[in-house]
Amino acid sequence: MSRRTHMVEDLLRTEISQIILRRIQDPRVTMASVSAVDVSPDLKRAIVQVSVLGTDEEREASIEALRHAQGFIRSCLAKGLKRMRIIPELLFELDRGAEYSQKISDLLEKLDDHEHEST
Repeated sequence: MSRRTHMVEDLLRTEISQIILRRIQDPRVTMASVSAVDVSPDLKRAIVQVSVLGTDEEREASIEALRHAQGFIRSCLAKGLKRMRIIPELLFELDRGAEYSQKISDLLEKLDDHEHEST
């Protein structure tokens, strides 16, 4: 990955996070945070990884709300990032990293509890 692409990813992650926090009024998006942005080499597409707290239904609803607001978010980016000639198409995906980490933590805790019961 080029240095330029990495800088664009960081910039987009920061800006999209601020837009979600301050501009999106949809209540389904209140527990969402941008965990990563992966930009294509031509800067025309960006996959936005979003971490969402809540049930599976709440997570899916949040991602769907962000997909619905994609045009609005992109227009906010265009207004705020005037130096960028191309504002990439945004593709929102659920980041399940936190969910997997919690499952592993829960399993380790159960294992630890089981060991203490055995002794």
